[in-house]
Amino acid sequence: MAALPHEMIIEILLRLSVKDLLRFKCVSKPWCSSIDDPDFIKLHLSHSVKTNTNHSLILRHCEYHFFSVNYDSLKTTQRLNHPLGEQKTPIKILGTCNGLLALIDDNGRIFLWNPSTRKSQVLPSTEIEFSSPSIFFPRSTYYGFGYDPISDDYKLVRMVQVHGKNNSYLHSEAKVYSLRSNSWRRIKDFCFYLSFYREFGFLADNALYWMVLKTPQSGNKSLVGFDLGTEEFRFVELPDSCLNKRFCMNMKAMGGYLCLIATYTEFNDDVVDIWIMKESWIKLISWKKSESILGFPIVIPLAFSKSGDKVLFSIALHKFVWYDTRLCGMIWEAKRLRRLGLEMSQLSMMWTCMFRALSLL
Repeated sequence: MAALPHEMIIEILLRLSVKDLLRFKCVSKPWCSSIDDPDFIKLHLSHSVKTNTNHSLILRHCEYHFFSVNYDSLKTTQRLNHPLGEQKTPIKILGTCNGLLALIDDNGRIFLWNPSTRKSQVLPSTEIEFSSPSIFFPRSTYYGFGYDPISDDYKLVRMVQVHGKNNSYLHSEAKVYSLRSNSWRRIKDFCFYLSFYREFGFLADNALYWMVLKTPQSGNKSLVGFDLGTEEFRFVELPDSCLNKRFCMNMKAMGGYLCLIATYTEFNDDVVDIWIMKESWIKLISWKKSESILGFPIVIPLAFSKSGDKVLFSIALHKFVWYDTRLCGMIWEAKRLRRLGLEMSQLSMMWTCMFRALSLL
């Protein structure tokens, strides 16, 4: 039997799952070499993005256990062995990109981890280059993780700001870690105010986004983006209707797009508006929901379906529902988390959807 041309083998391999590819590396040295090739890894990831396949939903349990859930069926649950092993140290997700997770432990140690290949890398530490006047002054630290296709480099952004009495400004700094150089460097300072102790940015369209304040006294949040190529900050306009209502606003990245979740009360109804940023803001969903906690429903959009016409939501932390954008309504309850064998009270409120990929460290 004649051997298949190399190009045809590559086309077949591109359509396989990461799990299968890792198994097939044992078939032969040429197959192993092809699967490990950086160009093939990029092609496989590009194919996954184009076909909207090889997704998984990452859940955190008891602050240091991680699970991967196939969100298309919500039936397959796999416990992930993170780099800290059995060490029971709280771990938070700083961001996800191209199959990689950026994590930080309770001691401030940051590492990158590919759950599919089980490979990880600890980042070098970096000092804060300004001296804090007092340990009693509050400090805000914001992170973000993403990929710059221009320099073919993964970057982690860290912003630190120390506030004085009555929220007066004291010091701030911004640094970028480059995986390619495995080093940190300080970049131009930012001209806005960090309003929370710790926040994690969301990646969309080669930029990272956070909610900030333009002034310490401002009661309204503003949206700021960081271009991973130019490494410059810029303010992003919010949807016009969000400027005229009192609302609780959150942010997510979904399907490669930035999403805003605006929750407010209108005529005694809790309303959730989901906006998505393409060339401009588009209202994807406006949803009246009676189930609420402390006056507002906890609604988190997680991902688009493979066909792209449904959105998977987490509702009130304990169940998933699919929302059909064509029918403008909730079509079914997909799965309750307790059926996955997880305790609701111990689940992290941060969930993330990621591609399974062979991305190298």
